[in-house]
Amino acid sequence: MRERSQNVTKTAVSSLDDVSEDTLYDMWTRGEVEDLLDLPYEGLRVEIIGGHIVVSPAPTVAHACILSAISQALTAASMTDPDFPWTSTQVVNLYRRSAPPSCIPDLLVLERDVLDAAGEADTFGLLPDEIEMVVEVTSRSNSEQDRPPTGGRRLANPNKWSGYAEVEIPYYLLVDRSPKEAKTTLYSIPDRSTGAYLHGESWEFGETIQLPEPFNVEIETSRWRPWK
Repeated sequence: MRERSQNVTKTAVSSLDDVSEDTLYDMWTRGEVEDLLDLPYEGLRVEIIGGHIVVSPAPTVAHACILSAISQALTAASMTDPDFPWTSTQVVNLYRRSAPPSCIPDLLVLERDVLDAAGEADTFGLLPDEIEMVVEVTSRSNSEQDRPPTGGRRLANPNKWSGYAEVEIPYYLLVDRSPKEAKTTLYSIPDRSTGAYLHGESWEFGETIQLPEPFNVEIETSRWRPWK
């Protein structure tokens, strides 16, 4: 069996360098971008971030286990409280009808009725105003796409962090598996004009995450580990 690299990331693919961001976005929503890329294998995630095509490998098992733990915490809350409205879904397109972002977050948290309605309508994906919280778990190959931009890059070269703030998703939960970080941060108070979240609260791996209202959910992280 051929070994698959965990460092597959392409930006500004040469065959599409002259394509405008709006055209690129339209191609992405029609599923045409993947057809133009020489991808080494199936199962890669193709997104348009900051006007560039970004291709990422499928997540590792440890990455997926963290997402499962977050989903399970939400499910447990719904089982103890019949009025708990929140549910989650993994690897679903997040888009706007006429403009970027055009990405595939690790996990989306939204009201159960909204997800059910989108499923019944068989929509292309979910819209920012349908989402209460987006979750990303960093990977070695593309962690800079998920973290707050540094060195004045937020406006010049936006990434997922700034994109989520720009479309005013209320909460962004970032699980950073870098050995230098090993922490989870809940960002809130998105500022559309600057593409930034104005508040953040962090928990080290091993600490219990306390999601505030409207979730009021605890997430145990004692088994979470940095990447090796």
